Amino acid sequence: MATIVEQQPGEIKEAAPVQGARPRSSYWPFVVPAVAVVGSVIVFPWVFTVWMSLHEWTVGGARRFAGLSNYARLVSDERFLTSVIHTFIYTFLAVVLPLILGTLAALVFNSRLPLRGILRGLFIMPMMATPVAIALVWTMMFHPQLGVLNYLLSLIGIGPQAWVFNPSTVIPSLVLVETWQWTPLVMLIVLGGLAAIPSEPYESAAIDGASAVQRFRYITLPMIAPFLMVAVIIRTIDALKSFDIIYAITQGGPGTASETINLYLYSVAFAYYDVGYGSAIAVVFFAIVIALSLLMLHLRQRTKWTDVQGGA
Repeated sequence: MATIVEQQPGEIKEAAPVQGARPRSSYWPFVVPAVAVVGSVIVFPWVFTVWMSLHEWTVGGARRFAGLSNYARLVSDERFLTSVIHTFIYTFLAVVLPLILGTLAALVFNSRLPLRGILRGLFIMPMMATPVAIALVWTMMFHPQLGVLNYLLSLIGIGPQAWVFNPSTVIPSLVLVETWQWTPLVMLIVLGGLAAIPSEPYESAAIDGASAVQRFRYITLPMIAPFLMVAVIIRTIDALKSFDIIYAITQGGPGTASETINLYLYSVAFAYYDVGYGSAIAVVFFAIVIALSLLMLHLRQRTKWTDVQGGA
């Protein structure tokens, strides 16, 4: 016979366990494999890299603990310092140019352009090609005598250029390849932002007599600012770690004119077999990437999704 238990007002009584109920399953069997994979694939390699950076260690030689001497060596390494400058110049140009051109392309493709679906598909095709294939094609295009770029310049009366064979033009030439490949990515990101903008602000601006420049300045640009920041973050991280196209076209040359941190790291670790010093370069490079990523994320958080303000 069931027993009725009287409960006073305000009193909380725990429910009795139901007979025959299945016990709650633990989530640990699902978490442990993921933690193990992350630890073995991501955490352990970086911990091991930091440990190697504290040693003087060449392939085939004895390993000796050196403390922070490898990091102190970086400060006086002119080749490393030059590669840092090359990396920042390359990254800045490889972010700004695709950002500008991608935004302009998004504005064009967002309009009622005939066959814009087909044109969009053609425009994003450079993103689908592999970096090595792109590098081989552009290497032929950069050829001083046989390249198509110099032929096109000759049609408008400009003399042949050395492109990647001149230390003063090699980085801008490589940025040209990076811009050609990744401008479509920026275009797609900005195009998504343009598609999310409502039509009411434009209708109000048209009634007020705002020009196209004013509509872009006071309506379009503030509304797509968060999308632009996303594009900047993606492009900054990608340009910082760029390796394949640069290595396939110039291998850091002529001389060391296009040698970035990634290429110098590769040379130290796999050409000179100085694993300890190469690990120190990798740790410093990782710290630079993390610092810039945090800065970009901070700026991204400050870019709010705000309503369009008056002033058009």
